[in-house]
Amino acid sequence: MDRARRQRVLALLPVCLALAFSLTAVGSSYWCEGTRRVAKPLCQDHPGVLHCIHYSSGSRDNGTQAVQYIWEMGDDKFIWRRFHLGLWQSCEESLGSAGEKCRSFQSIIPAEEQGVLWLCIGAEVLNILLTLTSAILLGSRVSYHSSGFHWLKVDASVAILMVLAGLLAMVAHMMYTTVFQITVNIGPEDWKPQTWDYGWSYCLAWGSFALCMVASVTATSRYTAARLELAEKKSVRKGSQLSQHNFQEPKSSESVWETEAAPSPAGCALINISEHLPSDAEGKVSMC
Repeated sequence: MDRARRQRVLALLPVCLALAFSLTAVGSSYWCEGTRRVAKPLCQDHPGVLHCIHYSSGSRDNGTQAVQYIWEMGDDKFIWRRFHLGLWQSCEESLGSAGEKCRSFQSIIPAEEQGVLWLCIGAEVLNILLTLTSAILLGSRVSYHSSGFHWLKVDASVAILMVLAGLLAMVAHMMYTTVFQITVNIGPEDWKPQTWDYGWSYCLAWGSFALCMVASVTATSRYTAARLELAEKKSVRKGSQLSQHNFQEPKSSESVWETEAAPSPAGCALINISEHLPSDAEGKVSMC
C-alpha cells in the first residue's frame, strides 16, 4: 500500500467509527442507568420468590378470619431494582423471573415532551445518513485511484457533511438529556428512579460527535493543502510557458568600442578604435 492510499484509508477510519458509534448508540437502550425503589410483593402472590414480604397467619376459634403479621418495617418493605433506557424503550429487572420487563420510552415521558423526543430521534437519523454518505464518498476515493479536481470536491463535501452531522448529533444529545431530566422530575411515580447516571450508549453517542468533528477538520485541512498545491503547480506551469515564448536575445559581445570625438577639419570626426587594431597601427579613423 503506497503512502497516498494509506492516508486515504486513515481519513476514512474516523468516519467509519463515527457511523458505528451512532448506530450502536441509537439501537441500544443504555443511554441512562440507575435504580428504582419498589415495594416488595407478598410472598403469597409470588411463591418461591426471595424478595417478598413474609408473614405469618393465624385463625380464631371459629376460623372465619385470618390475621397476617408482617415483620418488615421501613425500608425493609422495599427492594432496589436496576433499570436502563434508551431512545426507544425502558427496561428494568423483573421480580418473578431472571429476565427484564420493558416498556416504550414514549409512554413514560410527559405529553408535552413527545415532540422534543421525536425531534431528537429525527436528528439522530439525519446524523447517521450524513455520516453514511461521507463514508461512501471517502470509500470511493480509496477504491478508485486517480488524481483530479473532482477529489477536491469530495473532500469539500465530506468536510461540510461531517460538520453538519456533528452539529445534529450534539443537538440530539442535548434534547435527549433535557427530556430525560424532565421525565425524572415530573414523570410517572411507578417509574421515577432513585439514583441514575449516564450509560455507555450515551458515551458512544458523544464519541460519535467528537469523531465527526475530527473527520470534518481533517477533510478541511486536506482540501486546503490540495488547493494550495494545485495553485502552486498552475503558477509554475504558467511561468514556464511564458519563459518559453518570451526567450531573450543572445547577448552582444562584451567588448565595447570606445568612441571619442576629436576635432577634425571640414566637419569630420575621429573615432578611436585602438582596442581592435594591431599595436603598430594608427588608432584613429576619420569619418565625414
